[in-house]
Amino acid sequence: MAPEGGVSVEATTAELIERARGGDGAAFRAATEPYRRELLVHCYRMLGSYQDAEDTLQDTLLAAWQGLPGFESRASLRTWLYRIATNRCLNAVRATGRRQAKEWNVPNVEPPEPTRLGDVVWLQPFPDVLLEGTAGAPLGPEAWSAQSEAISLAFVTALQTLPPRQVAVVILRDVLGFHADEVAEMLDSTIDAVNSALKRGRATLRARQRSTAGGEPPPPADSPAERTLVSEFVRAYQAADLDTVVALLTDDVFVSMPPMPFEYEGRDAAARFCGSIFRAGRRFDLVPTRANGQPTFGTYLRSPDGISHGVGLIVLALSGDRICAMTRFENTALPWFGLPRSIESRG
Repeated sequence: MAPEGGVSVEATTAELIERARGGDGAAFRAATEPYRRELLVHCYRMLGSYQDAEDTLQDTLLAAWQGLPGFESRASLRTWLYRIATNRCLNAVRATGRRQAKEWNVPNVEPPEPTRLGDVVWLQPFPDVLLEGTAGAPLGPEAWSAQSEAISLAFVTALQTLPPRQVAVVILRDVLGFHADEVAEMLDSTIDAVNSALKRGRATLRARQRSTAGGEPPPPADSPAERTLVSEFVRAYQAADLDTVVALLTDDVFVSMPPMPFEYEGRDAAARFCGSIFRAGRRFDLVPTRANGQPTFGTYLRSPDGISHGVGLIVLALSGDRICAMTRFENTALPWFGLPRSIESRG
């Protein structure tokens, strides 16, 4: 018995693919739907951009639809889709090249001298709601310690410092658990070349890990410890209580704001930056959400008319009972999280 749309819930993947080869679009969607979210996450890890990942996923599914006659089932449908997605991501990186950083654009605020200008400026957050059901295959032997870390902003940022093919190999081997021969076939490469790229990519990521090592692990998501820390931050930030905000930060806290390249490292630098915002008279309402497995807030600037207007998104990284990183994104990200453009002011 087939439901509306003509696709039987009992149909196997092989049957769906055979029907899709005959032009049955509903069968193609039914066959590929189980992999859509994990492919979106894969494209995001590869590109560091939620918007680019969405576009590349659509390109991947179109290429898969058009390439069905060449799918011989030697590999699984999932592996074949990952091959297409990975190569579409590599094409996207080549096509876009290096993105340019944006200039400082916060009205009436003069930023303090940054610690440095960052190299990874094209980075966007990923909504947690889209991570459900994307655990995928077991992690590889050198994987980040958990799937939650493998989507964290720190990990995605670190990936963007690698050459594109190293990014692909590290994700396919160490995050998704594909074997070296499978990755070599996906990339039209050799096992030796894959192992070499993996070795270099791992070395770079380990070096980056060592430079930020020493902190305590974050409290579990939505645990009492996380809720307490986050609540204290919200109260202090909304009240422009600089001393309390700074007291919640680790000594080596890291503040960044892609696509603007300004980066502030250390509690004193972060205090100068937050102070420049608060001293300008900017007061905010924060609306909670989650991105990249981390506590996140839509930031709404209060105005005299009683309306707070969305000006950005702040993603926190936690270490023990402190905040070790704050990443600010532009307000274009708000709709991805179902957040409105404006709210009634709470202050």
